[in-house]
Amino acid sequence: MTELPTFPMERTGKCPFDPPPQYGELRDQEPISRVTLRNGAPAWLITSHEHVRQILADPRVSSDRTLPGCPRLIPVPPSVMDPRSRPLIAMDPPDHTEHRRHVTAEFTVKRIQGMRPRIQEIVDEHIDKMLAGGGPADLMEAVARPVPLLVICELLGVPFEHHRTFHRIGDTIVHGDSTPQQIGAAIGELRAFLNDLIIAKENDPGDDLLSRLVVRYQEAGEYDRERVISTAQILLNAGHETTTSMIGLGITVLLENPDQLDLLRNDFSLVPGAVDELMRYLTVADMALFRTATEDIEIGGTVIRAGEGLIALGAAANRDGSVYPDPDTLDVRRNPRQHVGFGYGIHQCIGQNLARLELDIAYTTLLRKAPGLRLAEPVSSLKFKTDGLLFGLYSLPVTW
Repeated sequence: MTELPTFPMERTGKCPFDPPPQYGELRDQEPISRVTLRNGAPAWLITSHEHVRQILADPRVSSDRTLPGCPRLIPVPPSVMDPRSRPLIAMDPPDHTEHRRHVTAEFTVKRIQGMRPRIQEIVDEHIDKMLAGGGPADLMEAVARPVPLLVICELLGVPFEHHRTFHRIGDTIVHGDSTPQQIGAAIGELRAFLNDLIIAKENDPGDDLLSRLVVRYQEAGEYDRERVISTAQILLNAGHETTTSMIGLGITVLLENPDQLDLLRNDFSLVPGAVDELMRYLTVADMALFRTATEDIEIGGTVIRAGEGLIALGAAANRDGSVYPDPDTLDVRRNPRQHVGFGYGIHQCIGQNLARLELDIAYTTLLRKAPGLRLAEPVSSLKFKTDGLLFGLYSLPVTW
């Protein structure tokens, strides 16, 4: 019997921004294939764009992480997997449908665009402070980490003074080397903080998302504090971790592709489209789309049995040459709206409008205010985050 390849796979290509080379090989030769996870369990990998979107839209796959066959990419201890504490991304209909509708209104294009002046103010403040301090500076520490967290904290009504704690907790949860005990302790610490915060909002609601969410549930006669805590937890973590990675990696990629950088500097109207192209090209949440089949599913001539786990690889789908000509090349004039960088189907990222706006403002403002921006160290010396659920950078030394 042939030994199954191990997953996750390493990024061993010449370009640090490329996904593992095995992704392309599997997509071309066996787009639905079996692998062995770090814990020894088997799982299916879905690598073609067509099949990734197909499986993520299939009602016969579940996002419930308590199911026995769910791919355990993060060793979350059973103690934090209580059904009442599941976040939106781990729910199935009808629960998912019911709870998502309470949040959706907060992330419409109109409401998010109304945040543009405040986000611009936050971005200006942090970039100006970095530039005033003189170079070189760590762009991750100066801009990429604080900006998205401050934005999501203000939106949710969470005190920003705890930002270092939130960063530490988030890093622990998504880091590939974290133990179940460490992840359980981090989640427990965050939930305890949010519990106290939401009790305060029950007693004195403010003009923030979490207060409005409490009121909506109460008015609907459906209030359950655990559900609000879970929603707050996923919005706080997901609301800044991926955007932080995209600011740092996106700027690095642009600095390494000066022809593309010049296109943006000469025409800032290209930046919104470049945001989606960078989402496609980088796919920072590559391994986040893991599911479990609840019925037998035939896809691409292969049968996935009920109870088997599967991982829809976003980075493989987003580099599919049948959808994107010359997929390994960054092209800011491309229109990659079919990309799965924000997921697909009912669990497509609820905060994608906010992420797009933050990235648009961050990239545009950095290129305007620091026209001479460049790496202070060669890209080969940068330390990339490749050992967890999110692709990113630990630090980004820049000068100007």
